[in-house]
Amino acid sequence: MPSLADLRRQTLVSSADLSLIYSDYIVGAAIFDLNGLPKEYFTTPESDSMIWVQTIFQALGLRSLLMSSLQLEGFRHATILGVEYSAIVVKQRTHYIALLIQPQAAIDAAFIAWAQTFEPDDLKHNSRFKIV
Repeated sequence: MPSLADLRRQTLVSSADLSLIYSDYIVGAAIFDLNGLPKEYFTTPESDSMIWVQTIFQALGLRSLLMSSLQLEGFRHATILGVEYSAIVVKQRTHYIALLIQPQAAIDAAFIAWAQTFEPDDLKHNSRFKIV
């Protein structure tokens, strides 16, 4: 599968098509409330392990600690790069969404912007995902 950056360079891709392409790179998802507590988990046949959610939970706890102790505002996203997969956590209006991403996906500004508007309910209607 070509990287997202390669696909964007090779062709002009519509935003709807780009959304489908981005969705193909997701192998797991977790929804957290604004306090950082997990609410829903989604897995795919490519990755049915939920161990990565613990790392995201810890990252959200660290974010909360840093924001309160350093009085920082405006958290938008965090990226966690791993050997087998990467993850992105974005803040949306009513929750955080964490997406486990295949390693060949380029997590760039366009991907982050897409993730910030991604509708978690889409996962419930996608046959690749099952709710855990």
